[in-house]
Amino acid sequence: MQGFDTTYGIDTIAAVSTPRGKGGVAVIRISGPDALRIGGEIFRPKSSAGLGDRPRYAVFGDLIMPVDTETFRRGDVIDDVLATFFKGPASFTGEDTVEICCHGGVLVTRTVLEAALAAGARQAQRGEFTRRAFAAGKMGLAEAESLGMLLEAGTGEQLKLSRSGMSGTLSAACGELRQTLTTLITDIYARVDFPEEDLGSIPEDEVKKRVSDASRRTAELMKTYRTGRAVAEGISTVICGRTNAGKSTLFNRLVGSEEAIVTDIEGTTRDILTSTVSFGGATLKLFDTAGIREDVSDAVEAIGVKRAKEKISSAELVFFLIDGTREPDPDDVKVAEELHGHQGHVIALLTKADQRETNSDAVKLWENFPERERISARDGEGIDRLAERVGQLFIDGELDIGHDPVISSARQYEALRRTAASLDEALASMEDGFPPDVAGVCLEMAADHLSELDGRGHGAVSADVIDGIFSKFCVGK
Repeated sequence: MQGFDTTYGIDTIAAVSTPRGKGGVAVIRISGPDALRIGGEIFRPKSSAGLGDRPRYAVFGDLIMPVDTETFRRGDVIDDVLATFFKGPASFTGEDTVEICCHGGVLVTRTVLEAALAAGARQAQRGEFTRRAFAAGKMGLAEAESLGMLLEAGTGEQLKLSRSGMSGTLSAACGELRQTLTTLITDIYARVDFPEEDLGSIPEDEVKKRVSDASRRTAELMKTYRTGRAVAEGISTVICGRTNAGKSTLFNRLVGSEEAIVTDIEGTTRDILTSTVSFGGATLKLFDTAGIREDVSDAVEAIGVKRAKEKISSAELVFFLIDGTREPDPDDVKVAEELHGHQGHVIALLTKADQRETNSDAVKLWENFPERERISARDGEGIDRLAERVGQLFIDGELDIGHDPVISSARQYEALRRTAASLDEALASMEDGFPPDVAGVCLEMAADHLSELDGRGHGAVSADVIDGIFSKFCVGK
């Protein structure tokens, strides 16, 4: 992976910050030490107010081409625009920034960007604006990751979680915990380094109590990862069962539209259909699979059955549909037996609850699963109960994801896991009879791991990790 440019604070970058395509307006962002000069070279105000006269105020004027090109001569007007100057550090990146709002056509947007580049700006790389904000101390890595989630949010829960992270709730909680450890480390070492000050020794029980409290707070943060991951990353969820058990009807019900073809013909679903939905507070990466049966003569359907089995084996959650109106066939029984050993969660669903007659053998097969619900995907009966059950499996109902600190990425969880391990080592060293200053070494490591979570402090996170986070952003962010 190509690393980011290391010329933060030296060169000036530019990019289109709105999606490609037609629109009412488009935004071109210019950031760096020459932003005002470049903006002044390509923008000509239509009033006496200059671009840099009133920072943070939009100025109306002409966007002009600063050089001769095949299409434009120097000084030709490209578009009527609004230009705003943000004086650093009071800007998103912490640098001088100019934002230009032009009409949202593809060609006019590209031409405005070309004018900025011709005036001396460099094309920004993916996520470079946000990385510069991080380098300037405008945000930590946890906040940057939340911003990335905001840009990709597909559910209301993801939006709430990302906004909470961007507001600094997680960073604040980790910062307080790190300050607690730093204070304890200082108290321990001060008594070792300055014995002549007669500071007295910290009682070992007090040190243990303060370390134990930090360990408890770390564990509480780690527990939020179950919810954060379920919302941010999503749960791989497979709908499976025999043909005509109602899988595609359930898929359409959860998605909220007629995405899957539903007929009375067995084997209608040949390939895997996918969608992402919010259900029970969790984000489900939903897969509708072909009906599972061993005796398949159609080559295409056989491929679909094979893919269905592969998806089931790797799924974190399986909705196993049992047709409540038909006697289970050998395929039903075989799938049920295999699912009893599944490593993830399996919820057995007795379908077609709206029908009057229910097959007793189907009910017996269904009752063998501890997690089960009776539903009618056609009219929605039991869907709310199913959503509640999914929420109980993956979401901590006591968490307010819009306000409480929540861990939402594997990187954040790993930093806390290392923090917890170092705190355990500190407690173990004192239990083995070593003095508190020996435990201080472990406490320093714990504080360093907390720094890794948010990227605060010199050398807290490697350049490769930072590159990986910001490379997921779009070019204009």
